[in-house]
Amino acid sequence: MSLGAILDAREGSTPPGTTPEADELFERFEAWVSDEKGLALYPAQEEALLGLALGSNVILATPTGTGKSLVAQGAHFFAAAEGRRTVYTAPIKALVSEKFFDLVSVFGAERVGMVTGDTSINPDAPILCCTAEILANLALRDGAVDAEAGGITQVVMDEFHFYAEPDRGWAWQVPLLLMNNAQFLLMSATLGDVTELAKDLSRRTGRDTALVTHAERPVPLHYAYEVRAAHEVVELLLAEGGTPAYLVHFNQSHAVEQAQALASIRLLSREQRDEIADALGDFRFSTGFGTTLSRLVRSGIGVHHAGMLPRYRRLVEQLAQRGLLRVISGTDTLGVGINVPIRTVVITALTKFDGQKMRRLSAREFHQIAGRAGRAGYDTEGDVIALAPEHEVENARASAKVEAARAAGKKVGKGPKKKSAPQGFVAWNEQTLERLVASEPEPLVSRMRITHAMVLGVIGRSSPDHAGTAGRSSPDPMSAAGRGSGAGGGSFAEPRTEQHRGQRASEILRVMRTLIFDSHEPRAVQFAHARTAIEIFRTLRNGGIVEILPDPERAGTAAVPGEDPGDPILRLTVELQANFALNQPLSPFALAAIELLDPESPEYPLDVISVIESTLEDPRSILRAQEHRARGEAVAAMKAEGIEYDQRMELLEEVTHPQPLKELLSEAFDAYTREVPWARDYELRPKSVVRDMIERAFGFRDLVSFYQLGRAEGSVLRYLSDAFRAIERTVPEQAKTPELAELIDWLGELVRQIDSSLLDEWTALTVPAQDAEAYRTARELLGLDPDPDPGAAADAALNLAPPTRSVLTNERAFTVMVRNAIFLRVRAAAFDRLEELTELDAPHGFGEDRWSGALDAYFAEYDSMGTGAEARSASLLSLEKGAGVWRFRQVLDDPAADHDWALEGVVDLAASEEAAEPVIRVERVGTFG
Repeated sequence: MSLGAILDAREGSTPPGTTPEADELFERFEAWVSDEKGLALYPAQEEALLGLALGSNVILATPTGTGKSLVAQGAHFFAAAEGRRTVYTAPIKALVSEKFFDLVSVFGAERVGMVTGDTSINPDAPILCCTAEILANLALRDGAVDAEAGGITQVVMDEFHFYAEPDRGWAWQVPLLLMNNAQFLLMSATLGDVTELAKDLSRRTGRDTALVTHAERPVPLHYAYEVRAAHEVVELLLAEGGTPAYLVHFNQSHAVEQAQALASIRLLSREQRDEIADALGDFRFSTGFGTTLSRLVRSGIGVHHAGMLPRYRRLVEQLAQRGLLRVISGTDTLGVGINVPIRTVVITALTKFDGQKMRRLSAREFHQIAGRAGRAGYDTEGDVIALAPEHEVENARASAKVEAARAAGKKVGKGPKKKSAPQGFVAWNEQTLERLVASEPEPLVSRMRITHAMVLGVIGRSSPDHAGTAGRSSPDPMSAAGRGSGAGGGSFAEPRTEQHRGQRASEILRVMRTLIFDSHEPRAVQFAHARTAIEIFRTLRNGGIVEILPDPERAGTAAVPGEDPGDPILRLTVELQANFALNQPLSPFALAAIELLDPESPEYPLDVISVIESTLEDPRSILRAQEHRARGEAVAAMKAEGIEYDQRMELLEEVTHPQPLKELLSEAFDAYTREVPWARDYELRPKSVVRDMIERAFGFRDLVSFYQLGRAEGSVLRYLSDAFRAIERTVPEQAKTPELAELIDWLGELVRQIDSSLLDEWTALTVPAQDAEAYRTARELLGLDPDPDPGAAADAALNLAPPTRSVLTNERAFTVMVRNAIFLRVRAAAFDRLEELTELDAPHGFGEDRWSGALDAYFAEYDSMGTGAEARSASLLSLEKGAGVWRFRQVLDDPAADHDWALEGVVDLAASEEAAEPVIRVERVGTFG
């Protein structure tokens, strides 16, 4: 029986309003663990669960493998049984989604929801999974929660050591400071000394805080330092039964290279290879990195890093959970709580680049990674192996050869000269490992900060006493986001009369004092934060964003200079959108900037996309690749022009990734920040990724191949997914021309075709009886029958291969794909890229000779072929859509605008469905009339 079924049974047999006793809750959960999981609770788990059942806070700082996830399930069970709302937070979306599915499996889909800023599933559920930033912003906006109002009264914070992260730690601290009515469960294997944190938590919440730190690791770890190459260590582990092993790198490229190097080792028997093949079933690997990964996993080798497609990472995790992989080569992504059983962790270096410099691992980082070794329930012990630096391994190998020669009686002289470490190398050795093993994780360091968004959230928070104290006509640059419409007339703010919420100054001051002077920061830093808050408030008031109204209790009384003004009301003159600071904070700017564009311009759809792209985080791997490509092309062009080397190098400094509308957007943003000062917390970042794809007529694989991003497919998909959501949610309907709407459809379909693993799993786990609307919505998003046989969804969960969405499902999006595939040929023809055209069309009978003849004839008549907005115009493409075949004619944009040349051919729909992309067959290139 699931925990959800236990709760259902209790709700059906217990009078409303009855609260179960703590010992009853504990006994029910303990019995479920025993009956359903066949486990007995560890002493540390018992201590933590008893504390939670009694209403105490718990800080659970026990080693990896001691069952912290089970304690979290118990916490959610206790809260749900008492009718309270509970939230689970984690630092990364992958972990949030994993826990979401875990909780759905034990509590039922109707009780569990998830919000990650870009994904929202069943968000009003009594058990909510979200990222830490989501919870922090909820705390800022809503403050202390009230159980009767349906607020959150229990918080489970996983991987709590992120409290000390420089850029994100504030999100772990804010709920502790403001959610004083909540019960907290803070969990991590690497917290260090948290005695003072426990005292502080008790003071704030009025609850006892149980500190559970001393637990014997059920699977002890052994540490070793090896002066061997990674492949030698893997072979040794295979011989000694030390697999599955995880090879930790701190660079994604190194992880992939190491995996490929290991492919020469025979890791599996024929039977084991067949088992993997059966498990893979119909799982579809794309070309590029997908081909590489397919070969590796069939050899028993996995790859795991943040740059992979989510479905590939999930596949590796599932294969590892089934015990089918012998080795996983990856980054430290598995150190953040992802549930993959590992026997041995091999750390390839004890140093890492932290974004600024190379440094040795901290004790916390080391123990977080090492803790993944040793599988509870599988292993009696785990191993952690640190490898020596590469130059030391080579020196040791050379010394061994010399000694072997001497032992054989050969004359070898002094032997080869030892290799030195590379310049700037940060060294480590066996003593480094010993110090890390012996060291406790460093004490957590507070990372609190104060921003415009934080101050706005506090001033605009819920206030039943003074919401809408008065109305006024005011600038409202953010109201457009809330209404889903543009800021009319092209200005950044439009006046409107609206009642806005207000707060007493004393309440705002109390909350800000808590955030600043009751934070965990040193006193000097607190005063610095106070000065920042004062400056932010001044800019908000001077900008007309905040106004001060007289104390309502002194209404009708004239203010006298020098007298106590009482407790005035502070009120925003603008309305924050419901998801302010949760999605793209510059979306209101984008709305206003779109009004500056000309909808009649042929470039309008692309310009709208450029506006939205400028508000998104930079995908650094893509932009680096674009800049590298642009510089390579610039160097070739300058050489052709005979420009000298020194001048080339000087000019090359100015070449960067494409930044369309940069000047227009920069000027607009300067004007916007004068009216909306809190936008200064954020940076405008003009770039062209989606636009670049459209202009080059690229699909996902084309983009990855052109910029050589095979090892960063996940990063590319993540950016495209963010861009699609931002465009779809931000651009008002009246601003979506038919051409723009088609591009939005195309981008959404492209993202779903590449990876819809999260919705796939949700669809598989959700059955109609539990959450019919969410179920139907999820299946419709996937292009599946919204009302299937309920048994089909359950069967899908047993297959690693996700449901396949037909590329033909969304006809409008497929039409754009067809247009892109045709225009890819137009671009290649315009630049006389005969080899590319031959590769595209020779398999379908239109080879090099036919393309060469056609291009010779065209360029004998015209000296150029257009590839700009006019050439991409829908008016130059005609499609005759038949049952199994579409016929097309793509008119070429010649410089005389004669428009008497065209590409003609067919789109094979059956072949397109099989290939999951348009299959184009060019039949003729020439004049028509």
